[in-house]
Amino acid sequence: MSAQHEGGRAGIHHVLILGAGYAGLSAAVQLAARVKRSEDVRITLVSAQERFTERLRLHMTATGQQLADLRIPDLLGNTGVQFVQGWVTAVDAGARTVRVDDDRDLPYDTLVYGLGSVADTTAVPGAEARAYCLNSAQDAEAMADRLRGLGSGTVVVCGSGLTGVESAAEIAEQRPELNVVLLGRQEPGAAMNAKARAYLQAALDRLGVQVRSDVEVARVLPGAVELVGGESVAADVVAWTSGTRGSPLAAAAGLAVDEHDRVVTDTALRSVSHPEVHAVGDAASIRQGYGVMHGTCQGGMPTGVHAALSIFRTLHGKQPKSFRFGYYHTPVSLGRHDAVVQFTRPDDSPRRIHLTGRFAARYKETVTASPWPTFGRMKKMPASGAFWPRGGRFTRIVREAR
Repeated sequence: MSAQHEGGRAGIHHVLILGAGYAGLSAAVQLAARVKRSEDVRITLVSAQERFTERLRLHMTATGQQLADLRIPDLLGNTGVQFVQGWVTAVDAGARTVRVDDDRDLPYDTLVYGLGSVADTTAVPGAEARAYCLNSAQDAEAMADRLRGLGSGTVVVCGSGLTGVESAAEIAEQRPELNVVLLGRQEPGAAMNAKARAYLQAALDRLGVQVRSDVEVARVLPGAVELVGGESVAADVVAWTSGTRGSPLAAAAGLAVDEHDRVVTDTALRSVSHPEVHAVGDAASIRQGYGVMHGTCQGGMPTGVHAALSIFRTLHGKQPKSFRFGYYHTPVSLGRHDAVVQFTRPDDSPRRIHLTGRFAARYKETVTASPWPTFGRMKKMPASGAFWPRGGRFTRIVREAR
């Protein structure tokens, strides 16, 4: 194994992973299982929180439901990965260091950038100051506190994508005394087939969610949301789930980013401007044959695993392989005992088959819990985490085939 590339340190190859979400944790566990405590490779995982954030369940946290207390050091177990708790405040791509909590510099030879994404509240005046987001457990808990103190009133959810739908349904089910309004440019479930979309919309109607499509928010005001066109919608609480953006740290470090501040990668998930940096999950702009991947857990974990495989191959003097991923489903919770699961083609277009009702809810719960047994298998058998749908012709990039 070649533990040191040009610019390496004292014969030890330092792999630094930023962000311990689904993608970052997958990268850490997979790489650690493959290097097997090699004396010349050290892996460090940095996260602002010791507790793992189940982003798939933050709509539950926002309604005051208690989730499992999952600690990152416990999830890492005896892998040999060093865990550092702290906020990443700067990346120096030239010096290959990362500043943590403004008072500590961590060196790296290879960096895995997985700082995720947050709701984009910058485009609409008042959203950042007045709306609640589901970016973190702390944000979701703050929203739960606000809802807990609301005896009656109206909650407006801005954004009719999957996060918005799940949030609106959860609030309506847990707090039936509240009026819940879902606003969005598109109708909920727009990417589903007609029957699945109709089921989703009927479920929202049954829960009492008032859905308004073909509308756009112009401003978030004290006690109201103003729509483009001037109409005002009363709101005691505003939840913002429309659009996402990455951390500004990548752009500040000089890494090539897209219009959403995601790191632009090559086919092996390396930064196109800094090949010693791999980007994973929501923090990465990853092009496939069908376009740029959108951030989901089903795609996030494979990116983390593939980054680990690419680093492992590079350490052994081999060329990393191209990453290819095809979608296979879209599960959407509609409260605790109802859901719709749309099965998809690799390009995320809907197939005819879908699940609804309690069976779909059990399916969604199984999917949500699937990372934990997957991490356990990876620790024992690294290859067990290396399989996912490659997508066939849907993910093939034309220039690769030349």
